[in-house]
Amino acid sequence: MLPITQPVTDPARIDAPTLPPAERARSQEAARVMLVLALSALGLWILHEFLPALAWAVVLAIALWPVYARLERRFPPGRHNLLLPTLMTMAVALVFLAPLVVLGVQAAREAHDVAEFVRNAEASGIPAPDFLQHLPFGAAQATAWWNDNLGHAQAGSDLIHRFDNGSVLGASRNFGREVVHRIVLFGFSLVALFFLFRDWRTVTGQALAACDRLFGPRGERVARQMVASVHGTVDGLVLVGLGEGFLLGIVYYFAGVPHPVLLGALTAVAAMIPFGAALAIAIAALLLVAAGSVTAALVVAAAGLVVTFVADHFVRPALIGGTTKLPFLWVLLGILGGVETFGLLGLFVGPAVMAALVLLWREFTEGHEQEA
Repeated sequence: MLPITQPVTDPARIDAPTLPPAERARSQEAARVMLVLALSALGLWILHEFLPALAWAVVLAIALWPVYARLERRFPPGRHNLLLPTLMTMAVALVFLAPLVVLGVQAAREAHDVAEFVRNAEASGIPAPDFLQHLPFGAAQATAWWNDNLGHAQAGSDLIHRFDNGSVLGASRNFGREVVHRIVLFGFSLVALFFLFRDWRTVTGQALAACDRLFGPRGERVARQMVASVHGTVDGLVLVGLGEGFLLGIVYYFAGVPHPVLLGALTAVAAMIPFGAALAIAIAALLLVAAGSVTAALVVAAAGLVVTFVADHFVRPALIGGTTKLPFLWVLLGILGGVETFGLLGLFVGPAVMAALVLLWREFTEGHEQEA
């Protein structure tokens, strides 16, 4: 009788256990989610240095989109659609670079005066400024203290050489590296802005489709509300700030403030932050007081108070709040909190986030009211 042997089974022919279709679909969905999260995290880590530049490009594209769309209707793009995006990107670059060039030229002109001041300070000390003699009280004591401590050659030489050390050189190197880094990021922002101008229809369609697929109709409404918030912020901050700087620059000129154009530009930039123009106005008034023009300083301070009060309490809330449907308190909190968190970019990110949160809150509360 032949022995009974077990059949030899080929391992390659053993079929792998198959999962039920529902369980396999769930596992594949979980794997896809993990893959997307991992790739997204890796992409953010790779691009984290350039994320502010990308954010600036998006903000500029949203802010300038009405102008670009109007120009595109007036001058239809060609086959490759390169000319109009290039011209718009160059115009944006010129708007940002022209003031820097003016500041550089002015700094070069002032370099001779600064060098002359340093030589005189080393030779004979730093003379007491004229405004000390016009102080309402303590003028003689303040002038005497200045002459005793800073008005002689030894004090001036010690003060000048106190800054002539390795720390100043190190700070200069760090400042130079930071400037180069900012220039590179600005160039990257311009490149991204060019492609956003050229492909704005595709980008807009994909963004709205993604919001709709991920969050439904509510996601598209939130996206549109954030875009409207950026438009309102540009109108309420940038345009109003430029208007404040222009008006106060005229006041500076007739009041005799030194370098009224530069101080007007500084006021315009500072006025983009609510209540930030007060610093530039204070500098202008102090320069006039230092020159002995107390009356002109009071005129500048009064004019600045009127202009900033009207802009911050009437014009700006109407522009920003009317577009975003936000109370001015939330606009102000979004702006100040955004600046504290993201720097200058927070001027636009903060109100956009607040607008989205308020929209979601209103839809949530109104939905409950309708159900009740």
